[in-house]
Amino acid sequence: HVTTERQLTDWRAGVLPDDRLNAAVGETVMFNTTVTPTEKPFQSVNWSFNFSKPIIVINSQETIGPEYEGRITFFPSTASLELRSLTLDDTGPYTSLQYVEHVKIPVMIKKVSNVLVTSSSTDLVEFSGSVSLSCSASGSSLSFLWLNGSSEVTASDRVQLTDGGSSLTIINVTRFDQGPFRCRVSNPVSTVTSDPVNLFISYGPENINLILPPPQGYFAVGSDTSLTCSVGSRPPAQFNWFLNGDQLLDTGSELRLMNVEMSQSGNYSCQAFNSKTLRSQTSEPSAITVLGKCNLLLMCVILCSLDSQPHVKQILLCFTCGCYDNNVGYDFITYCELYAISLTLSQFSKKSSVYF
Repeated sequence: HVTTERQLTDWRAGVLPDDRLNAAVGETVMFNTTVTPTEKPFQSVNWSFNFSKPIIVINSQETIGPEYEGRITFFPSTASLELRSLTLDDTGPYTSLQYVEHVKIPVMIKKVSNVLVTSSSTDLVEFSGSVSLSCSASGSSLSFLWLNGSSEVTASDRVQLTDGGSSLTIINVTRFDQGPFRCRVSNPVSTVTSDPVNLFISYGPENINLILPPPQGYFAVGSDTSLTCSVGSRPPAQFNWFLNGDQLLDTGSELRLMNVEMSQSGNYSCQAFNSKTLRSQTSEPSAITVLGKCNLLLMCVILCSLDSQPHVKQILLCFTCGCYDNNVGYDFITYCELYAISLTLSQFSKKSSVYF
């Protein structure tokens, strides 16, 4: 006779009865379990001999030990096993290990609510400050997503996401980090987005530009002109003006010069200052030249007639240019040249015009 022992090593107590089976060489033995037949197959079954030699293993596929090919029948509804053509080598303990299919238990998930973003600071200087944003919410099974405007915020050398994504840290902020930042919290049953948080990032001044109309910089005494200074800055920059390196009393982005004098000629520049970043930038100088007013006088003197040509008159034309400066008065320059012109005295009347 062949003696077999049935033992259970699974957590399901009582799957195999605790008794001995006796059978003769060449006969068949049935290892019955106490499992109630089910339509759903076991997730895993492992029958083994002497605690180590596999008889049949069923996971995603069925594997039968070489010594048991054609000698066993497995009953999947109860995980029972039939062993045929017994030999003396079949004497010993038999083990059955079964895993039942996991039962899915409903999990109660609370909807997301009370999403709030707090910031360590909202007033920062570009390249000189860091900020931490924290997102809190009520609910269960929460996941966090950060948005800058409409773009998702992802981790990088300057950006750190910690505490399961609920905390956002930005190192060395730039002007592109001003937001608005929002925290989107979700779980399998709901999604809620926080109110926006904006950061005020101060930067500049930079790219200063002095605009002078007309670009050649020549103006007449007594005329009006203005210079404009533009610069990139947040908050708006404060301006100072300089003439030949000396600071003027004027401030603001525009310098108005009214009724200019020649003494106002020189190199003008503007300087922008940011009270938040404590940085300043000065423009390249632009030259302004104020010219005196000039009056052009024409004197025409008929000197005489030529005896050989009575209709030809000799005329002395003199051009006098007088330029006025408030400081030195008029400065005169005179140029004269002798012309000969053919005309009768009757043609040369007050109503006649002669062009040269």
